[in-house]
Amino acid sequence: MKSEYIMATLGEKLAQSLEKLKELQDSGVSIIKATDLTRGHRERLVVNGFISEVLKGWYISTPHEEQQGDSTSWFTSFWEFCSRYLEDRYGEDYCISAEQSLMLHSGNTSVPTQLIIRSTKGNNLSTSLLFGTSIFVMKSPLPDVAEIEVNSSIRMVNLVSSIIYSTPSIFIKQPIDSRTALMMIKDSSELLNILLDRGHSTIAGRLSGAYRNLGQNKFADDILKTMKSAGYTIREFDPFKELTPIKFDSWERSPYVNRIKLMWQNMRSEVIKIFPQAPGIPEDIKTYMQRIEEIYVTDAYHSLSIEKYRVSPELIESVRSGSWNINENKEDRKQKDAMAARGYWQAFNAVKGSISRIFKGENAGVVVDQEHGDWYRELFAPSVAIGLLKPSDLAGYRTNQVYIGQSKHIPINKDGVRDVMPLLFELLKEEKEASVRSVLGHFLFVFTHPYVDGNGRMGRFLMNTMLISGGYPWTVIPIKERDRYMDALEKASVEQNIKPFAEFIAYLVEAGLKGKPIASKIS
Repeated sequence: MKSEYIMATLGEKLAQSLEKLKELQDSGVSIIKATDLTRGHRERLVVNGFISEVLKGWYISTPHEEQQGDSTSWFTSFWEFCSRYLEDRYGEDYCISAEQSLMLHSGNTSVPTQLIIRSTKGNNLSTSLLFGTSIFVMKSPLPDVAEIEVNSSIRMVNLVSSIIYSTPSIFIKQPIDSRTALMMIKDSSELLNILLDRGHSTIAGRLSGAYRNLGQNKFADDILKTMKSAGYTIREFDPFKELTPIKFDSWERSPYVNRIKLMWQNMRSEVIKIFPQAPGIPEDIKTYMQRIEEIYVTDAYHSLSIEKYRVSPELIESVRSGSWNINENKEDRKQKDAMAARGYWQAFNAVKGSISRIFKGENAGVVVDQEHGDWYRELFAPSVAIGLLKPSDLAGYRTNQVYIGQSKHIPINKDGVRDVMPLLFELLKEEKEASVRSVLGHFLFVFTHPYVDGNGRMGRFLMNTMLISGGYPWTVIPIKERDRYMDALEKASVEQNIKPFAEFIAYLVEAGLKGKPIASKIS
């Protein structure tokens, strides 16, 4: 009886602490300072896994079910944490470095290993945070007030100043970020105002060379001629000289559109170099489609398992055979896993319909552009039918921010999604190499994460549709290779290094071409 009383008391106290936490969250506070809660509340919430300490006196909210060592809560909270912590510590006497500002302007919101801050109150020391991240506060004068802006509550250097004052090395280390930022400038006068007033002749020479590399000769000439007319001696230097020159017919103000264009251009040659040559559309299409049908159970099992659904070959087979019934099997009606299996079967059939159109000679990019929405609706229609999801969940692209578990990559914001997706399908339509369509199509789809859920399954459907458009076999990504698969996507997303992902998909495809697929048949 005594132990029951003690347990009840402890439960009541935890409930009180959770009420205090909920009050904070309801008021919009998810980054918690020690003074926001009493010591007793803090300790109970930490012990029970509802908040985690980032550094002394600072905490983030964490889902109770999140396992120890899971970085998801931290990576999704990183920028919000930095915002509140830096404002509390430095007020308006800080801004993030020009290099990190440039990356954010270019649409790169990945969590950095170290965030570098400038402040007159800096101590030139690094403060360790969670999961190998840190903040380094450099003792340094701040830029002029006019050069600082607040974006998502973070004080950063504005676009023009970030381009001018970033160190030259960023053009080599972060070519996609720096090129994207340069492409956001619409008129050379935006840069020339600072270059002229402060006599930055060396920087002017570097920027003129960078714009010429991007095919913008007029832009480059404007910088050179204007600086020379003001009496400066200019030596043009191309910071991208080691990279392949790129020219776009039109520029977008959207950093996301420019970023995707650059990623495609930079990555496609690596994919072509790694991938086996496309066999071409098979002559015996009927037999080819039968093979796709035969691989369904194996594909569904592995694809759903990668997303951590608990499905069995028996459940998948019953869905395919029609013995599983949403109305009669009331137990299955309650199962999220069963709904996922049913949706996968319906989407798989829709994908086969798209493949049939491609085999008839239609452009693969056009077909997928027109029909990927049908795949998505079929994927989740069973969950909507029994009330697990709202009908509005089938509306289309997401209308809020999403995050990827344990990833430093933060997907494009909801407005950027609507800019990027038409571009992605345009790139797929224009690309001649099926290997590039499949690898970059899959990668950039999940990089964008256009839907609230189902992006991995949709990305793999897209990959296989594009593989088949070149005559490659339907390729299953096996659950035993999940870590390699996710790590390769992470490297491509955060480091813009497509090689590990291209090598991984090529390894699976080559095994399939030899008739020895890595994913064994599920019986």
